[in-house]
Formats: sequence, C-alpha cells, structure tokens
Amino acid sequence: MVKVVAFIPCLARRLPMRETVIRLRHLTKDYGSLRAVDDLNLEVYSGECFGFLGPNGAGKTTTIGMMLGLVHPTAGSVEILGQPVTPGRTEALRKVGALVGTPGFYPYLSARQHLRLLARMYDQVTSTRVDDVLTLVGLAADADRPVGTYSTGMKQRLGLAAALLHEPPLLILDEPTNGLDPLGMAEIRVLLRRLVDQGTTVFLSSHLLHEVEQICDRVAILHQGRLLALGAVSELLQESRDLEEVFLNVVGRAGHPPVLPPR
Repeated sequence: MVKVVAFIPCLARRLPMRETVIRLRHLTKDYGSLRAVDDLNLEVYSGECFGFLGPNGAGKTTTIGMMLGLVHPTAGSVEILGQPVTPGRTEALRKVGALVGTPGFYPYLSARQHLRLLARMYDQVTSTRVDDVLTLVGLAADADRPVGTYSTGMKQRLGLAAALLHEPPLLILDEPTNGLDPLGMAEIRVLLRRLVDQGTTVFLSSHLLHEVEQICDRVAILHQGRLLALGAVSELLQESRDLEEVFLNVVGRAGHPPVLPPR
C-alpha cells in the first residue's frame, strides 16, 4: 500500500550556512470569497532548485505573482534576497530573473534585438553576454530572425534568455518548458541543473513531474492554496515509485481520489 505523504516539516531540509533567498510568511490572498493562497509559509535556500507543484487552481501562479510584486497580498509578507517585496517596493527584483506564462515580444524584432534592448536596463550586460545567452538557450542560429516567425517553444527559449541576461542569482520560472519538444525539454533541464550547480537558485513551477523529479532538490505541493507537503525529493521518493505517485497521493488525501497507474 502506498504511503500518503502529508505536510512534512521534518523533510524541509535546511543545509547549514545556506542563505534564505525566498521567505514567505503567512502569505494569504483572497479574491472576494475565494481564498487563492492560504497562510503559506515557505523558505527557499541559495543554490537549490526548488519545485513548486500543485493542480490547476492550487494557487501557484498567484503566489508567484505576489513574489514578483505583481499581486498585492491580503495578508502576510514576501522577502526576496533579504528585502521585502510589495507592488510598491520591488528593488530586490532587479537581481531576479523571471519567466511567467507565455512571454510577449515584438514580432518584427529579432531575438538579438530584443535582448539588446533589455540589456540597456543593466550596466553590466554587454553584447558578448547577449550572444552567450542566445547560445545557452539554443537560439544562436535563429537569433536574427523576426520573433514573429518563432514557434511557441522558441519564444519560451527567448523568454528564458531574457531572464538569464543579467546573470541573476535567483530565477523564478513558471512552466519554462511550455511548447518545447522532448529534445528542447531535455536541453533546458540540463541548462537549469548546470545553473544550480554553479550557484544560481531556481524556483520552478511546473506540471511536468518527471522533469521536476530529475532536476529539483526539494519540492512543495499546494492544493487549494494550502501547503500540503514539503521535502527533499530523495526523501519523498523513499516509499514511492516516483514523484507522480507522491503528488497523486498528497492531492488525493486532500479531497481528490488518487488515480495511480497500475504497478
């Protein structure tokens, strides 16, 4: 019988001497009578890849919106890199790279032109850096094509390039492999893991549990705005076949019957 994983604070592994780069305290968001995020407490540490999971409507995108100063919390607080974040105070976000949803671009500009425009916002970004990130995300050969001719997956790659442009210590990514084929997903997975190994912190929201299992160090599972499970991937998998099984059992215990594949 598969063991159901409930909220597990003991698995919220905090390694010694690691800086807290994201701190959410009693974070709550109401839309009228709907509570989208319910008293969320969470910490993410430097140099880890953190998976943020949940079914549709769990509150993931609302949480990310509050982290990026796009949505005002009803209650609670957000700290990024040690500084508070609200819609009126976003100084810390200059050190954050973000890709949320499907990025919008001018269809008549090329990828290189887009990144050169963005580079003007940062003193340290050079034309060499623009070329480097285009290569990193696999767009070097198509860098001078109008973005209007790009596929959805290519636009996602460009969005990731924009997020990486200023070499941020923290990346916040919401479904970054949307529209990518299996080869593209594998390439982005390798890239993100390499960035983490080099010290970048990655906060990754995704429905692709197989991808999360391969690249994330810890994961949190939300359901109806509440944190149900939190822990190191390796520990969560000790009594489960894979992260999908963990996810289905956690969400199932919260009120949805688990639909597990046959053994």
